[in-house]
Amino acid sequence: MMAVQFDGHGDHDVISYNETPVPTPGPDEVRVDVKAGALNHLDVWTRRGLPGLDLEMPHTPGSDAAGIVDRVGENVSRFEPGDRVTVTSGVSCGTCEFCRAGDPTLCVRYQILGEHLPGVHAEYAVVAEDNLVAVPDDVDWETAAAVPLVFGTAWRMLVDRGDLSAGESVLVVGASGGVGHAAVQIAAHAGATVYATASTAEKRRHAEDCGADHVIDYTTDDFADEIRSRTGRRGVDMVVDHVGEATYPDSLKSLAKGGRIVTCGATTGPNPGAGLHRIFGNQLSVIGSTMATPGQFDDVLSLVWDGTFSPRIRETLPMSETARGHELLENREGFGKVVVIPDSER
Repeated sequence: MMAVQFDGHGDHDVISYNETPVPTPGPDEVRVDVKAGALNHLDVWTRRGLPGLDLEMPHTPGSDAAGIVDRVGENVSRFEPGDRVTVTSGVSCGTCEFCRAGDPTLCVRYQILGEHLPGVHAEYAVVAEDNLVAVPDDVDWETAAAVPLVFGTAWRMLVDRGDLSAGESVLVVGASGGVGHAAVQIAAHAGATVYATASTAEKRRHAEDCGADHVIDYTTDDFADEIRSRTGRRGVDMVVDHVGEATYPDSLKSLAKGGRIVTCGATTGPNPGAGLHRIFGNQLSVIGSTMATPGQFDDVLSLVWDGTFSPRIRETLPMSETARGHELLENREGFGKVVVIPDSER
């Protein structure tokens, strides 16, 4: 079979599309005939290399994929060949105190397919039965592949960790990305007033189409000043910020007293100033969030399957052009997700 791989960390040129043996599923595993995958910023960071990340090379990246069950292990009971499935990429131990308490995202040995473990951007991928969700017949492969990681992450951030209520106000920083455009849709669905930042007129139109009530061009306007102006100097109840160092100080400034910022990542860097004076002075909460539990995935994916939420696809590429997909993410070209299709499926 063919698979996206890299032999070492570096720039786009380390990515290749190579022939590799077809994997055999273990007793609790399922082999998926992959019809589509999707890229995340996590793929970019994994390719570049992360502190403490020690991968067996060559490494196959990719956390999002959907396809048809091809073969199942002897202990698998939920799926059979021919089933349509999508991948959820969090892997937990199942035995630590946090797993036993029902939140595997807090697992002391939590890992993510494509980052710590071999990923799913290949013609065939083997994953644990627990990492699959059934896909209805009327959902296309691009949608099924594009939604799990970003919509699961955004749902947990806003609904579970952020405890968002109808009537509150939310600022989504970086609304054109995968998590950002999912967060806009979820916040609007929850009944919040949604503010969103984006760099171009086209991206702002897309954000409005996703449910944003107010859009801000962060390249020309200080978004914290804009939020203060548009809310009568009150600020918003919640900020969703996965950008990191470049936006965190203004995200804190955008909050109303008693507000909270929820973060799942730091694309521009992980170490901004803490802003402690603003945090204690305005009694703010800074909340971290990672991925989603199986139940949270089920909740949000059911709303994708029925059409309530819809991923926006900025470009669909053959897997052999995955390096171009990384460029699209790094250069912030377009709005929404980048989908990659095995060359044999095109």
